[in-house]
Amino acid sequence: MPKNSYQHRVHAAQEPNSPLFFVFHGTGGDENQFFDFARRLIPSAGIVSPRGDVSEHGASRFFRRTAEGVYDMDDLAGRTRAMADFIRAHKDVANPSKTIGLGYSNGANILASVMLEQPELFDIAILMHPLIPWTPAPQPKLAGKRVLVTAGQRDPICPPDRTQALADYLAAQGTSVKIAWHPGGHEIQQSEIGAIQEFLAD
Repeated sequence: MPKNSYQHRVHAAQEPNSPLFFVFHGTGGDENQFFDFARRLIPSAGIVSPRGDVSEHGASRFFRRTAEGVYDMDDLAGRTRAMADFIRAHKDVANPSKTIGLGYSNGANILASVMLEQPELFDIAILMHPLIPWTPAPQPKLAGKRVLVTAGQRDPICPPDRTQALADYLAAQGTSVKIAWHPGGHEIQQSEIGAIQEFLAD
């Protein structure tokens, strides 16, 4: 059943028509990595936090890769569809007022991939240190979505030019997109947390 196709944590919304907030961990994380963070960001929201079902030397991920920054594109396509089915199943139960996604690193990449394929699933997305190392096809259904991208100016895993290329692509689709840079690398810095809080408060 798609709703239980991933090991996951859930916090049910306390009121009808509350937002539904999906959070996706980075490589080596799990369903706990951003669960409490999401509850602090939007206390009224329902939270769904899946664990990636791919193991890379014991580290959980959402899809396979053959090297750093080199994705198994066939695997990504199949796992994107599976994640989209999981997300839709939870949305069908929750009937949320809006759907928000937040992902870090590998989690940002699966979130972005789902949005590129099935943009109707999310209204708002926060992509922390994403890497989309290909040029996506035009996706006019992204128009009107709100996206925050956070990134490090010296990130060795997610080069800044790829981050900017993704933001430019999203803007060209009619997405309302912002980038919040910090001067470091792939780590999450406090300025990112502030940017996320500000973005969600708008």
